[in-house]
Amino acid sequence: MKFISVKNDKREFSCSPLKVEWEEEGNFILDSGEKTCYGQVEKKPDGKKYLVFIPPAIPVGKEVKFSVKKDEQAPEMVKLKDNENGIVDVFINEQLFTCYNYATPDIVRPYLFPVIGPGNKSVLRTPPSQGNPEKIDHKHHRGIWVSHGNMNGVDNWSEEEGHGYTIHKSFSELTSGPVFARIHAVSHWAKVVVRGEVRREIKLMEEERIITIYNLPADFRLIDHKIVLKATEEEAVFKDTKESGLLSVRVHPSMEERKGGRMTNSQGGRGEDECWGQRASWCDYCGEVEGVRCGISVFDQPCNFRYPTWWHVRSYGLFTANFFGVADFTGDKKRSGTYILPAYEEMPLEYRICVHAGYTEESKISERYLNFIYPPKVSVE
Repeated sequence: MKFISVKNDKREFSCSPLKVEWEEEGNFILDSGEKTCYGQVEKKPDGKKYLVFIPPAIPVGKEVKFSVKKDEQAPEMVKLKDNENGIVDVFINEQLFTCYNYATPDIVRPYLFPVIGPGNKSVLRTPPSQGNPEKIDHKHHRGIWVSHGNMNGVDNWSEEEGHGYTIHKSFSELTSGPVFARIHAVSHWAKVVVRGEVRREIKLMEEERIITIYNLPADFRLIDHKIVLKATEEEAVFKDTKESGLLSVRVHPSMEERKGGRMTNSQGGRGEDECWGQRASWCDYCGEVEGVRCGISVFDQPCNFRYPTWWHVRSYGLFTANFFGVADFTGDKKRSGTYILPAYEEMPLEYRICVHAGYTEESKISERYLNFIYPPKVSVE
């Protein structure tokens, strides 16, 4: 029998996944003698395997040892359902958590919506319906999405005339399991030319989007959101613009700062005047949805390009990680955030999205970020 030890030296630890390199495949049960949890194996492209598990809360200064046994009957606590209508539903314990909208008839770019948080309330604004009869502002702000306003001269941010598209091509992985579910989608950033009845896609770049959703309670849920941008056709020139978010969120209207919501960043900044255009390792946007206090945080991974990122976060509910809009954010037109991704090279970016009950401080967002980048030590015996 194998054993896994988790040594927590620095701070309280809870509601966060851990992983350790592993040789076997399948699902497992971890038993500390007091509590149990599931383990699920993930395979990396390089062939390595890791056991992913979410242990019970571990107080600071404590080491917990788990026995590990294979579990052939482990239930799919996080389950995907591809409806084959352009939407993948994600359920946690049989309850809908989010949907990956990837190929509906009117879609411009794939996005997550809704994202259900505490009190069974979505923390995101409902995207406009086709044609935007609701006259919703910034109709291109759809749930949680990825886009940039000027890549090789194409506007893949807005939905105005001549805009670019992110076009879904395939799924590399759709995995359900007891600990996590994973959506691995491949898309093309493209310019679309229409002449008469002929529609032609001109591929600009390839995007891989790997979305991992964990088996956690409704008052604290996590999404690991990784994208890999690949310059498959030629060099990819990302011009300096604030109209960008390689992770973008539009929060629920009642959470907007102008309607009483709050925004906070890792530097202690509060409100748009202290958070917009500032660099920080995380940013949190919270408020109330039908009387339920809740929020959504985005954690920047230290391995990301230009860490810590700048934030394009506004009082009307836009919330993006944007490391390209340097001239706008600094007010110095001599500084440029333009970046050239060389041909046939790639840019990986990893973010963690936290959907939580309560406001920033009571949800311990700062501590949870530190658990994200400095997890407890895990060893196998």
